[in-house]
Amino acid sequence: MAERLVVVGGDAGGMAAAAQARRMRPDLTDLEIIGFERGGRTSFAACGIPYRVAGLVAELDDLVARSPEEHRRRGIDIRVHHDVRAIDLDERTVEVVDLASGRILVEPFDQLLIGTGARPIRPDLPGIESEFVHGVQNLDDAEDLLAHAEDAGCRRVVVVGGGYIGLEMAEAFLMWGAHVTVVEAAGEVMRTLDCDMGALVRQAMQNHGIDVRTGVTVEGFEPGRVLTDHGPIDADLVVLGIGVQPNSELADEAGIKLGVRNSIVVDRRQRTSAEGVWAAGDCCQSIHLVSQQPVHVALGTVANRQARVAGINIGGGYASFPGVIGSAVTKLCATEIGRTGLTDAEAKAAAFDPVSAVIESKTRAGYYPDAAPIHVKVVVERGTGRVLGGQIVGGPGSAKRIDVIAVAITSGMTADELASTDLSYAPPFSPVWDPVLLAAREAAKLA
Repeated sequence: MAERLVVVGGDAGGMAAAAQARRMRPDLTDLEIIGFERGGRTSFAACGIPYRVAGLVAELDDLVARSPEEHRRRGIDIRVHHDVRAIDLDERTVEVVDLASGRILVEPFDQLLIGTGARPIRPDLPGIESEFVHGVQNLDDAEDLLAHAEDAGCRRVVVVGGGYIGLEMAEAFLMWGAHVTVVEAAGEVMRTLDCDMGALVRQAMQNHGIDVRTGVTVEGFEPGRVLTDHGPIDADLVVLGIGVQPNSELADEAGIKLGVRNSIVVDRRQRTSAEGVWAAGDCCQSIHLVSQQPVHVALGTVANRQARVAGINIGGGYASFPGVIGSAVTKLCATEIGRTGLTDAEAKAAAFDPVSAVIESKTRAGYYPDAAPIHVKVVVERGTGRVLGGQIVGGPGSAKRIDVIAVAITSGMTADELASTDLSYAPPFSPVWDPVLLAAREAAKLA
């Protein structure tokens, strides 16, 4: 009789693990894989939603990497519009509701993979459930948002939160020709950056015509208005970009251990505290490679890497997930942003003694057409010179330079070693001294 793997969740954390397990064990008589997804789509790129809203992607289904039918052809019995409501670890079963018929199913498992993802944070505020207030986490959310945007005409859009989603949705609605206001409770946008680098992003947002209001707290919503502690803001549509929280309630109710921000605790092989139960993706925590502390990082790159590790182990192989450093990039019109590792503030919180340097340079040789300004910040440990983190804000060609710093952090390089790295050069791509090297050299002087 085949071993049975049940997968909860049809996006990256669940389906990437299921696909990897199937590759490891292709014989259907050896391993049966059944999956349950609450929505109607599987394996979709949620990170592409702002670009569909902006009109850069023609259809929402263009964001689907693998449909339910494709998964089934590959030996994964994925059932959409099925909601897993409970896990019974003693009986080794899950309780599932068929949302189309209302029928309740009890399905047995030998192994269980939890890939339930995360959902937008919706604070308990008056009017938060109003139809014109939208969170955007999956393609169904995006469908609702687009329908409302088209009906409302979107002359006035308020984005609550100045992080990645906030910036990307602000840009999307600028492309609609809307007046966009971004409201951020913190003193600066982009909390994953240090304040000095966040200030550069805020200035860029304002230069692109966005009304940025920092240090402003949203207190509620009324038809056509967002209520704040600094007065009301007119709005035809509101997008929540406050962040996400793990969908971990199912695991919690089953007695599975939770950790930072109520994400599911997993070991290096993606095993949870329950025997034969695995987790991957936005629902579970990771270990930060620099601080060695548990963190919750909800990124598609992390979800897919964790899922691959889980799938290999479920399939009988051996793999471990080394951890994360929070590498991420985004853009707002012509301004690109990248970050990796620890910020100054995070390094201090992790008991390091950090020093940092910020330089301003150009993305290309200064005489080459379209050379754009770029600011690079490198954070290092005082005494050792070890690279702890980096941040970049600049014009086209800036953001992906953060990957060089990410490799330096992962390799344990010092600022001196990074500054001496033999990077490529040609005038269309960089100055003779790449901005990353300049920032590392300045940071090394301080260490």
